[in-house]
Amino acid sequence: TMEGTEQLNELYKLLTAKEFQTRMEGVVLLLDYCKSSSELISTNIVQQIFDIFVLRVQDCNKKVKQKALEVLALMVPTLGDALHPVLVSLVGAVTDNLNSKQVGIYAA
Repeated sequence: TMEGTEQLNELYKLLTAKEFQTRMEGVVLLLDYCKSSSELISTNIVQQIFDIFVLRVQDCNKKVKQKALEVLALMVPTLGDALHPVLVSLVGAVTDNLNSKQVGIYAA
């Protein structure tokens, strides 16, 4: 639908923004969409969403990275089986953070 396309475009813009605060807004918006429009997210999970979200899990800004990891933990129960196509990239991105010296990132 047009509304879904607009939501995805807005999400993409936020997740790919230059400013870290805006990228964090995108991560939080993705969680909101998972809760309120899980079908939209599940349907578009590979192409338009998680290719960019994985980059936020590996973000150069530690605040964005930590927020993305926290949001991912909340999204897994909501999206469940819809995550299967992106599990390999997600596991790789999360695993890269296991050696983090940042307590918040390691805990997330």
